Amino acid sequence: MVPSEENQLVPKEDMLWTCRQSIFDEMKKKFSQIESAADEPRVLCIIQDTTNSKTVNERITLNLPASTPVKRLFEDVATKVGYINGTFDLIWGNGGSDADTTSLDQSSDKSVVDAGFEPGKKNFLHLTDKDGEQPQIVLDEASGADDHNPDRFIGPLPREGSAGCSNDYVGQNYSYTSILSKSETGYVGLVNQAMTCYLNSLLQTLFMTPEFRNALYRWEFEESEEDPVTSIPYQLQRLFVLLQTSKKRAIETTDVTRSFGWDSSEAWQQHDVQELCRVMFDALEQKWKQTEQADLINQLYQGKLKDYVRCLECGYESWRIDTYLDIPLVIRPYGSNQAFASVEEALHAFIQPEILDGPNQYFCERCKKKCDARKGLRFLHFPYLLTLQLKRFDFDYTTMHRIKLNDRMTFPEELDMGSFIDIEDESPQTESCTDSGAENEGSCHSDQMSNDFSNDDGVDEGICLESNSTAERISKAASEKNSLLYELFSVMVHSGSAAGGHYYACIKSFTDDQWYSFNDQHVSKITHEDIKKTYGGTSGSRGYYSSAFASSTNAYMLIYRLKDTTRNAKFLEVTEYPEHIKRLVEKEKELEEQEKRQREIERNTCKIKLFCLHPVKQIMMENKLEVHKDKTLKEAVEIAYKIMDLEEAVPLDCCRLVKYDEFHDYLERSYEGEEDTPMGILLGGVKSTYMFDLLLETRRPDQAFQCYKPGEVMVKVHVVDLKQETVVPPISVRAYLNQTVTEFKHLISKTVHLPAETMRVVLERCYNDLRLLGVANKTLKAEGFFRSNKVFIESSESQDRQLAFTDSQLWKLLDRHANTIRLYVSLPEQSPGSQFRRTVLQKASGDSGNLDEICERVKGPLGNMKSVEAILEESTEKLKTLSLQQQQQEGDNGDSSKSTEASDFENIESPSNEVDSSVSAENRELENQIQVSDPDNFQSEERSDSDVNNDRSTSSVDSDILSSSHSSDTLCNVDSAAIPLANGLDSHSITSSRRSKANEGKKETWDTAEEDSGTDSEYDESGKSRGEAQYMYFKAEPYIAEEGSGEGQKWLLIHVDKRITLSAFKQHLEPFVGVPSSQFKVFRVYASNQEFESVRLNETLSSFSDDNKITIRLGRALKKGEYRVKVYQLLVNDPEPCKFLLDSVFAKGMTVRQSKEELLPQLREQCGLDLTIDRFRLRKKTWKNPGTVFLDYHVYEEDINISSNWEVFLEILDGAEKMKSMSQLAVLSRRWRPSEMKLDPFQEVVLESSSVDELKEKLSEISGILLENIEFAKGRGTFPCEISILEIHQDLDWNPKVSTLNVWPLYICDDGAVIFYRDKTEEVVELTEEQRNELMKKESSRLQKTGHRVTYSPRKEKALKIYLDGAPNKDLTQD
Repeated sequence: MVPSEENQLVPKEDMLWTCRQSIFDEMKKKFSQIESAADEPRVLCIIQDTTNSKTVNERITLNLPASTPVKRLFEDVATKVGYINGTFDLIWGNGGSDADTTSLDQSSDKSVVDAGFEPGKKNFLHLTDKDGEQPQIVLDEASGADDHNPDRFIGPLPREGSAGCSNDYVGQNYSYTSILSKSETGYVGLVNQAMTCYLNSLLQTLFMTPEFRNALYRWEFEESEEDPVTSIPYQLQRLFVLLQTSKKRAIETTDVTRSFGWDSSEAWQQHDVQELCRVMFDALEQKWKQTEQADLINQLYQGKLKDYVRCLECGYESWRIDTYLDIPLVIRPYGSNQAFASVEEALHAFIQPEILDGPNQYFCERCKKKCDARKGLRFLHFPYLLTLQLKRFDFDYTTMHRIKLNDRMTFPEELDMGSFIDIEDESPQTESCTDSGAENEGSCHSDQMSNDFSNDDGVDEGICLESNSTAERISKAASEKNSLLYELFSVMVHSGSAAGGHYYACIKSFTDDQWYSFNDQHVSKITHEDIKKTYGGTSGSRGYYSSAFASSTNAYMLIYRLKDTTRNAKFLEVTEYPEHIKRLVEKEKELEEQEKRQREIERNTCKIKLFCLHPVKQIMMENKLEVHKDKTLKEAVEIAYKIMDLEEAVPLDCCRLVKYDEFHDYLERSYEGEEDTPMGILLGGVKSTYMFDLLLETRRPDQAFQCYKPGEVMVKVHVVDLKQETVVPPISVRAYLNQTVTEFKHLISKTVHLPAETMRVVLERCYNDLRLLGVANKTLKAEGFFRSNKVFIESSESQDRQLAFTDSQLWKLLDRHANTIRLYVSLPEQSPGSQFRRTVLQKASGDSGNLDEICERVKGPLGNMKSVEAILEESTEKLKTLSLQQQQQEGDNGDSSKSTEASDFENIESPSNEVDSSVSAENRELENQIQVSDPDNFQSEERSDSDVNNDRSTSSVDSDILSSSHSSDTLCNVDSAAIPLANGLDSHSITSSRRSKANEGKKETWDTAEEDSGTDSEYDESGKSRGEAQYMYFKAEPYIAEEGSGEGQKWLLIHVDKRITLSAFKQHLEPFVGVPSSQFKVFRVYASNQEFESVRLNETLSSFSDDNKITIRLGRALKKGEYRVKVYQLLVNDPEPCKFLLDSVFAKGMTVRQSKEELLPQLREQCGLDLTIDRFRLRKKTWKNPGTVFLDYHVYEEDINISSNWEVFLEILDGAEKMKSMSQLAVLSRRWRPSEMKLDPFQEVVLESSSVDELKEKLSEISGILLENIEFAKGRGTFPCEISILEIHQDLDWNPKVSTLNVWPLYICDDGAVIFYRDKTEEVVELTEEQRNELMKKESSRLQKTGHRVTYSPRKEKALKIYLDGAPNKDLTQD
């Protein structure tokens, strides 16, 4: 039969080809759609949620094709924000204009372009309420779809991006907003303060317990009786109300912990959740006394058990009844490798009796002898809420550390406790019994019960309990046993180790029987399969340490509720709330709404730095401007005006805000005509940080504000007057980078009214770069102008224009202007040279002279100015005469070697009205101390900041404080005229910019010749002056210091070139101090008022900056190779073993014996110590530790390294010096007498070697202890190695197994080590508790006074405490 055409079979090849072709056509169609979409314009939509539906409103961004319908826009917005489509409106929000407030048509099929959206631009929309109703939030119905996902995550929150995290915790849409919005479960989480996860787990469990929550709500707080802050029940009430009504995702628990009396440090303490439960229940019972809730904890959580012992011979039983709040179940029996498989098995083991036999036999009262007995526990009553603690924390006696047992232990969702209760009365009438009741209320431990009972020695503990008939009691117990079915509703899980971890709670809601994970602020749905994951354990067996390889996340506490329809409560409905709870709910809602409004204000507040140059004080003020984004510029000016407190300085209409760049000191633009523009638009929106600042600019009433346009650069113009040698304050000029130098000169000419043709313009590009703008057609940009610039101009027609710029007077003046600093110098209060100053002035001017007159003489009249150099030259002869007289008098006294401050001026202070005019050869050498040469020929001196550390001799400070450069430039014009100073420098030109001479043609000099000697000398080896051979600017004038700087103390205000050396600086100060520069010292004063001597005479003042303070003290300055040394007395047996004696001077090449000879007269005169040279020794001092003993023949810098800031110990000897060689070793020994609980004084032991045997022999000689009984230990810490006598016997490492002292663990290689020793046969005295406490107080007081530790023990875990009065007791025994 021939088939018809319709029924013909299609070959397989044709069918495959047809399918393939259709697939290609479909793919081609898709690609064409993608290509067309790529070519289509896009519309950027920014939608701001302005409703109150969420705690924090979101801002979303959509980038849509231009053909997208408007109704699709609404759908996308609803999906993004999480609202039900149709419950909100979208209105225009572009530019903040209110012109178009009509809502978009939600059902429109128009494209977004046809609806008015502009492609390529930002289109702002506001999401608003629809018809006055807030948008409805979409509930996550899909969450149930994942309920049976076996990989669903529960437990500690993993880090973002880590394996194992689910969308419940970390996802692509995670944001700060999601943290503050309520969980889709409807439950609220708790914020973890730091380590309070254990507290959060317990609080959530109590909140989800209907009986506890309802009872807590029924309790009413009386504010008149207690402070609400310290009331624990009230704060729990508030917390539960917030957990029930808050719209946040999580709330804080700080108010609750504050009511516990905890401070912020408690948040960083990890505690056990079971311990917290016990302590919190105790605190609540105390707070609820004499209220309806007084017995609430017992009614809900308390059970009873019997602890018994039964004689196996006569059947006599002794027992007592105890109460418990939770049942502790061991995970693994002691000594066993196998854990219990289930909670039921652990419960059976809990009540399993043990046999007391052998040495553990029980003394039976009836048998009157020790008999075998059975000891155990029986449950008599189970509580309504049954709490089981799985004892996962144990102690490993092998490693002596706490461990966590992660073994698997199952627990049922329904637990039948009927098989564990005792219903038979097996006790005979003659049994011994007691009801300990509330006395032992709390958690019971079987081992504790056993110990308590075994200590009774067979004595009866009480009388028999009265009871009903046996049959009646058994019937009642049997009825109770049949109804002991419990349902699991809370599992508190611990994840981690015994050292620390994380708690969270899995709780079943009695409302919908759904399980939830409460993990701090995160709440999510889970299933019973997730609960099974908390059983713990792992596959396979690994012996005793199997739990170490198991999952560390497992159940720790289980809470069951009795299934009893007559007792099982439901949560109170809102209508059932007591009136005080209703008021509390309203109060908390109002507070939350207020907080939300405040957050909304904060979210819309622009915060930006605000600056203002005070128009009167001329100081730059800084503050923060906080202004709402909808406030106009005019309103912002009013706010800034009040912040800067300018009401009394300038009218409001003379102020405006301009855009400002603080870093470059640059005014970017002004806002003319934008007074009514919102600040949010002017500042570019609300941002966390801005790339610019605002300046509140002021003007005089007769001035007009200058317009600052974007793109302009600001130039501060300083006019230089070569004749007067002044640099006037700056004038601000706005210019453009594309202007030429010629155009720029004409611009400046109009401002300063100086001819442009003869104008020289110098640009200061950086602190050490002056550039003369000499190319007329070059642009400012090409010359290096930037946002903010500083230029100096000069328009005279002097011949100075013909010189090379670096040789010109203009360059020298600008160079001096940049390097001059301002210093405040304090002169000695009673200068020994006052008589000398009077002599100088009387002979020079016939006047009675004082400091002011000296300054006037130095300055001279402006028209006929006399330089400081001239004054110094004039007074040189007087200085020479005085110096000669001093030397002659010192020679007569025969004591020319004195070098201390007290003796330096002994002869200067003696009255002398006549001055010998004879001049010796030595005096003629002083004429060269101050040389003045041609200032044009001076050489530049520089000093790097890293060399500043060399500028000290008496300090251990790491580095000098380098102040940043200070500029006198101002933003507004200053009317005050320039004040001419000596040598023509005006007062406005004193700055501290770190620019040194940029003269490429002259060689830089570096003063490093004396780098290794610790100090420099003013004189070379031939005795000639090393004063500077170049001129450096110096000007001094009297200064009245602020109050509190010391009465009678005189100050100088000095302007000086910071490139001047210390030597030349001191020579300039000679007329003011009144003595030669070699007879006074310069101390630099730091911010902390610490003073450090500057001794390197050939170094410059480049490390100084404006307004630094200097103190001048009388005393001989150091010469080359000399070091100032602080001498301390070593008193080994005094409470304060380190006592400062005096300052002295040691020189390079001097022997120790010579330095001791120098010290003898100083010790006698200054310290009252009359010693002979062989009665004391010098030794190394390191902090407070005595070190190497210096022998008399040792030479400084050869045998002994000496440096600036050196300190040395002086030790008075009891007899002849025993240290004769460097091979000897001197140690300080101290005997410990344990039988007397005391330490003997220190005794020095000198060893010929480092042998331990020799040390023991020496100790045996001085103590009388047998050699074989000597035990010693090295002292710890800083000398004198204080330690409590209560700890010394066991805390020190006694009798180390070494043969020499210079090896581990002793490492005694130098003199001064402390050795404690004892007689090993001497027993420690037995102290009573009272004696120990008294001794502990004395030792604590003694060690605290010496600054040493009181105890030497590792940090102990802090006990968990709740303080009922809201604050801990501040006693000394407090942990």
